[in-house]
Amino acid sequence: MNEQANERSPSCHGHTAHRCHCCPDSLSEGIPDISRRSFMAAAAGGAVLTGLSWAGVVGAGGARVPMPGPRTALKVLPILVWDQARKAPMRSWRHWGGIQSPAQAAEEVARISKELTDIAGKADFPLEFSEIISVSDVRTVTGNPALDAADAVIVYGAGIGINGCQEFGKDVIIFQRHRSGPVYLQYEIVSPRFLRQHGDEAAFQHITFEDVVTDSLDELTWRLRALCGLKNTRDSRILCIGGPGGWAQPEGVIPELVKKVWNLDMQTVSYKDLGILINQARADRDSVALARKRAGDYLGAPGTTLETKREFVDNCFLLDQVFRKLMVEASCRSITIQGCMATIMPKALTSACLTLSILNDDGWLAFCESDFVVIPSGILMANISGKPAFLNDPTYPHDGVITLAHCTGPRKMDGKNRQKARIVTHFESDYGAAPKAEWPKGQVVTNIAPDFQSKRWMGLVGEVVDSPFLPICRDQIDVRYDVPDQLVAERMPGFHWMTGYGDYRKELGYALRRVGIQWDNLNAVPTV
Repeated sequence: MNEQANERSPSCHGHTAHRCHCCPDSLSEGIPDISRRSFMAAAAGGAVLTGLSWAGVVGAGGARVPMPGPRTALKVLPILVWDQARKAPMRSWRHWGGIQSPAQAAEEVARISKELTDIAGKADFPLEFSEIISVSDVRTVTGNPALDAADAVIVYGAGIGINGCQEFGKDVIIFQRHRSGPVYLQYEIVSPRFLRQHGDEAAFQHITFEDVVTDSLDELTWRLRALCGLKNTRDSRILCIGGPGGWAQPEGVIPELVKKVWNLDMQTVSYKDLGILINQARADRDSVALARKRAGDYLGAPGTTLETKREFVDNCFLLDQVFRKLMVEASCRSITIQGCMATIMPKALTSACLTLSILNDDGWLAFCESDFVVIPSGILMANISGKPAFLNDPTYPHDGVITLAHCTGPRKMDGKNRQKARIVTHFESDYGAAPKAEWPKGQVVTNIAPDFQSKRWMGLVGEVVDSPFLPICRDQIDVRYDVPDQLVAERMPGFHWMTGYGDYRKELGYALRRVGIQWDNLNAVPTV
């Protein structure tokens, strides 16, 4: 490798509040180790793990390499609401709708059951449906153990008695039929009677017009996918090597905000303790042998070319094993590191770039820089899609294209297949090991740009048009979009972006509404 590390521009010196390059170079650049102040800040968001030993974290599993557990299933309670009509002379004795008798209700329960079985069988996310409850008034379900156990409720509004589901304290989707079966009463009155409560404006913030689905099982499914992703993101736990942080923001501000919005449990391991674990792992012959074998298997896989020192790759796999054992110890599925460059390199004797890529390929959620401005978006998108998310640096939009780059990109961006890659050095240090993957042209990607205040996330869907090899962070793509450059430039908040395969704009917006973050979908902005 001939590229040399970037030199800091003269204007960088003396400024510790802002970093000039994407990755913090060392602890001297505004990323302290666990001092008393940062210890207290870390403890406010989660535990500080201390006194660890390699023998202790390896435990009974020995040198075995752990794999992450699956996402937790979304538990859904279906409730059919219907009215039993009783004929009366010379008066209106029934509401609109085709379900008016116990026999018709029983047929509808069977129909719903079949539909839900089909959804569960095809879903690309974990999903569990409870037994269908059939009632004339949803209020009678209050206190039912099935309701208490549910994460979300689908109210099938064949009858009038759906008012009261807004008090469940659950996410609620209202399903109604027009042509997919017997027409439902709520097809007529869900807006004026329930959503607007006999007024002109929406009456509830947590159940809105977006929560009503008519006929379409696909529309129902993507909403459930969004709620599953949200469930697996809120209240989740993440391991923070060197503590939690936020790009270019005052110490402690972003972790505190993330704790408030997402209630993330941020478990901290200091670099001092990490260094001890790495040294102990390096002295463990079985662990070293396993790392070398895994590195050899990785490099021997089709489409993989080594263009850096093999020892860097071996050391990345040993670091990978340390990180996995730590995540198991802390009951985490996610990890992030501060001090991505000169801080971790002397301890790991490599860069962490390839390590984080490997973890993402195997289903963990691994992010560099400990930037909690953007990390929640990666956790949410991965939990919605079931695929890795790529934390990256955006450039300036021009001519309908933006370049996105970082040195830690996953190779299995579709969650299954490994992209071709050259294993090179981390660019800015010209040291260690990092993947330079070839993204397929034409691949549709969702891009998220979170703001510093957790109030607005910009969304932009585009397609990959090139995987260049510019003298920038190694894993790089050019993404084309169909909105004006000026709109993208003016609406880009924060700094880092998160990118994933597929179009998940609907799911992201649906989930974000529930945590009070505005979803700014640029592809939906009218243009002249």
